[in-house]
Amino acid sequence: MRNVGTLVDEVRSGRKRVLAAVDQLTSEQGAFKPAPDKWCINEILEHLVMAEQSGITKMWLAAEGVRSGKPVWTGVHSNQGLSIEDIVARTWKAHEIAPPICTPMYGGPLAYWKEAFALCQFLLDALQPVLTGLDLENVIYPHFISGPLDLRQRLEFLRFHMDRHYGQIERVKQIPGFHSVARSA
Repeated sequence: MRNVGTLVDEVRSGRKRVLAAVDQLTSEQGAFKPAPDKWCINEILEHLVMAEQSGITKMWLAAEGVRSGKPVWTGVHSNQGLSIEDIVARTWKAHEIAPPICTPMYGGPLAYWKEAFALCQFLLDALQPVLTGLDLENVIYPHFISGPLDLRQRLEFLRFHMDRHYGQIERVKQIPGFHSVARSA
């Protein structure tokens, strides 16, 4: 099994891929809507920030719960031993809807969301020593769709989620008209 440092490094790599994908985009490109019911790149980044902050909070709570003798989850770990890819394959519908807590709502420019997404790494790095010494597979906080996820699976989820939305960003960039969106002066 991979240790906390390795899992955090995998998330860091996923973050770098996403940031590289949006690095040279203009503010107008960040706000480009591929369709009225689809997220623009700004909204994708906002979603990633909100989801990661929520996930890190839950991991921190679960770790503190175990350390204090009051675990947040004591039920059956129905996803025990599975990779996050296997869990998502068996629990998610083709097009899941983000929960309200992670649905873009603030707006804001691309530059802001790039910085906010980059800053999430500091929260994740601060979580790492909190997890040191814990058996990640016995510290569980349930996911709203997938059910019980242990902290190994939750760290894997952060990377998986970034990779999933990296693909979405790349698809938006391939839409006809994206590269002709007005550039900032």
